[in-house]
Amino acid sequence: MAKNKIEQIKEYGQSIWIDYLDRQMIESGELKRMVEEEGIRGVTSNPKTFCKAITSQDNYDDDIRMAADAGQSIQDIYEALIFKDIRNACDILLPVYELTDRMDGYVSLELPPALARDTAATVKEAKRYFRAIDRPNVLIKIPGTKEGIPAIRQAIAAGVNVNVTLLFSLGSYEQAAQAYIKGLEERVDNGEPIDKIASVASFFLSRINVKVDERLDQRLRTIGTENLSEEARLQEFKGKVAIANAKLAYQTFQKLFLESDRWDALAEQGAHVQRVLWASTSTKNPDYSDVMYVDELIGPYTINTLPPKSIEAVLDHAHPSPNQVEEGVEEAQKLINSLSASDIQIDLTQVMAELIEEGIQKFAEPHDELMRSLEAKTKELAAV
Repeated sequence: MAKNKIEQIKEYGQSIWIDYLDRQMIESGELKRMVEEEGIRGVTSNPKTFCKAITSQDNYDDDIRMAADAGQSIQDIYEALIFKDIRNACDILLPVYELTDRMDGYVSLELPPALARDTAATVKEAKRYFRAIDRPNVLIKIPGTKEGIPAIRQAIAAGVNVNVTLLFSLGSYEQAAQAYIKGLEERVDNGEPIDKIASVASFFLSRINVKVDERLDQRLRTIGTENLSEEARLQEFKGKVAIANAKLAYQTFQKLFLESDRWDALAEQGAHVQRVLWASTSTKNPDYSDVMYVDELIGPYTINTLPPKSIEAVLDHAHPSPNQVEEGVEEAQKLINSLSASDIQIDLTQVMAELIEEGIQKFAEPHDELMRSLEAKTKELAAV
């Protein structure tokens, strides 16, 4: 039987994870089918999909009703529901985890977004979540904020698997990678094992292009169509910055994990590299290819987490080729450098700072909506 596109991508060193999880796909066997038949090798979850599932599906109702009857708080009910789904998903992915020697087979769970600016609270909850779920293949999401970076190091040192989220800039990515390395070194210094600790660094893509394209469009509106050469130059940057940025991030990954004596010392004790995970990979602009964040960023030690529709698109018409993430690196660097030119005038540092703040808010809104929806449904079911 011919390999599907996801299996072809896997041969080139990249794992495809699904950015979606609910109880229906677990209980119906759909997740297991996707793992066994399509080659899905991991899961990232988020409050938005949980909110939709809890409010629209009735397979949470019995658990909600029993928890309400027992007098549990909304927070306790939320955790009971979500932790159950995460545990079951981890169990489905466990064979992948074991088959790949703990490189794949993970399920990610997000901490409450309100903790994003609180280092101590993030570490405390990350430890608690990790213990409560009690699965070796769960990853706890910690954002790559200024306060999140030390939390990542402390969580890793405590033996917690971490998915570093909301990475946009190269500087933030390097800090996240260094935090992982330092956390492992602390464990070594304390005589603790590091061979079962895992981390991925989630680099967000489409949001970068959306933000940069908005600035380019604003410039284009300002100059009008009189200066055609300037207009053409501005158009050249549209839809390209995120992928260029990602390719440069991969170069940093190689230096830190594949070309480093410091990392080699940890690898000798069983450490696994912190793989780069391409996130926010559904194309927002219909003028762009719906698989461009896949086709152009395939490479060893990478992960691409995709929503269901993007997975369907990949299976249908992706064009997998090996090591695309290292193609055009010099051009990527030139493109990034050119953003600050007088005729472009895009401050990428400012763009990235805005994106991290907006990212926290975009996590907080669906989480808050989930809690409100859960409270309403709890009252509804308690009244029956």
